Amino acid sequence: MTKPFVLKEYIFSFIFWLVLTIVLWCNFQTDTEKYLAMIQAVIVAVSSFTFTHFLTSRLLPKALQAKKMKQFLIQAIMVIFILSIIFSIIFTYFEAGPKNQLPPDFRDHLPFLWRGFYMSLPASFLINGTACGIKFYKEHGKIERDHILLQQAHLENQLKLLQDQINPHVIFNILNHIHILMKHDTQLADYLLMKFSDILRYQLYHCNQNLVPLDKEIEYLQNLIEVEKLRWGNELDVKSTLEITNKNILIVPLLLVPFIENAFKYVCRLPGQTGYVKIFCKEENNTLSFYVENSYSEMAVHKKKDGGIGLQNVKKRLKLQYPGAYDLKIESDNLVYKVSLTLKLSEKNEQYYS
Repeated sequence: MTKPFVLKEYIFSFIFWLVLTIVLWCNFQTDTEKYLAMIQAVIVAVSSFTFTHFLTSRLLPKALQAKKMKQFLIQAIMVIFILSIIFSIIFTYFEAGPKNQLPPDFRDHLPFLWRGFYMSLPASFLINGTACGIKFYKEHGKIERDHILLQQAHLENQLKLLQDQINPHVIFNILNHIHILMKHDTQLADYLLMKFSDILRYQLYHCNQNLVPLDKEIEYLQNLIEVEKLRWGNELDVKSTLEITNKNILIVPLLLVPFIENAFKYVCRLPGQTGYVKIFCKEENNTLSFYVENSYSEMAVHKKKDGGIGLQNVKKRLKLQYPGAYDLKIESDNLVYKVSLTLKLSEKNEQYYS
């Protein structure tokens, strides 16, 4: 809580109790001498402030944190009764006493005290109820803000964990390709190493942001596809079409990578046939249409158990980062595995996260 806010709160509290004291004094002096009315008003205000401050600053926050509101309700009722007793004593001995000489026996004072107690209950309830209501509103708002901040921190940590699970997998595959090629084709290995440097540069300098330009993400995907094409050579028929019209479009980084990785990882090449991978990506009217298709076998699908970690992660990321703004379909039919994603994206001058 900042110092200016605390100062304003103290000033508001001081003005509130000062106004209450003045109002009480104006009310009491209609039936009592001015100096007695002032004494009554000061005692009532001081006692009310003491008990309500203890109730709202000590008991209420603890009850909200421990979720023991029933216990707090009992404590509040006790404070109201105690405050009413104090009011009753004040009204009896500072108002009734001077007007009517009280009997010498204390037992004869009880009717005056009971009458003052019953008359004080509404005022005590109103003062404590108002103070508790204001404090409850402030404490509840504080708890809600803390809860939102905690959820946001948890979301950021969860997204970071999901993203970190993707990066090492991509890097491992590329390095493994280069290692194999260095033994047979150093020129091709050198070319792939250059591609790898572009990929690594993107991951180091762009993927730590919440949103990245879509054209940069597509360029990154093109590098990945190019690496896979060179790796598989004539064993796979790879066709890719990636079209971006609006360069102001943003997307969360590495979201589409698992689809491409899985397509090449689980592609099936039947005896005497060439496997294939088709990749289509197009952006139009701030909507991204992404489609991946590859040949597969029942054994490969069973092995990867509903897409493996990569697809599970991307599903979680879509749910967390694009709630209600995406449509994902994963199908397998006639030895063909298909992934279709429609995604509503934002522009640079828009705030995507609500």
